[in-house]
Amino acid sequence: MPYRYLENIATADAAFEVEGRTLEELFRDAAIATFEVMVDAKSVELRITKEIELKNEAVDNLLFDWISELVYLKDADALIFSKFEINIKKNDLYELKATASGETINQEKHILRSDVKAVTYHMFEVKKEKENWTARVVLDI
Repeated sequence: MPYRYLENIATADAAFEVEGRTLEELFRDAAIATFEVMVDAKSVELRITKEIELKNEAVDNLLFDWISELVYLKDADALIFSKFEINIKKNDLYELKATASGETINQEKHILRSDVKAVTYHMFEVKKEKENWTARVVLDI
């Protein structure tokens, strides 16, 4: 498993650490971990795709924006995702282009868990350690 959940961080939060060889792996696995807090991803079929483009000066803020956008799509359009294709380039800014695939929430079909309200800055960090990127994320549920 490319991510692990952290226990006892806070009572109304879910926290995880994620690691990837590339930023694309890190962002993909952070998205998967976020949606696994909300739903059993195995129950999510790939019926809808959303194209997402984000830019930011800092890689940690880009990850924050990425997770925030996914939570927004869940809230605004009732979409849950289970597959992510991501490309990140660094020019003057970090530029993310991604495709998120999933479907509309169906309470009769999906095994729903906790509702993620937002990503928080509490203990949030992204860093490169030797060959790998790591991140710690706390979600408000």
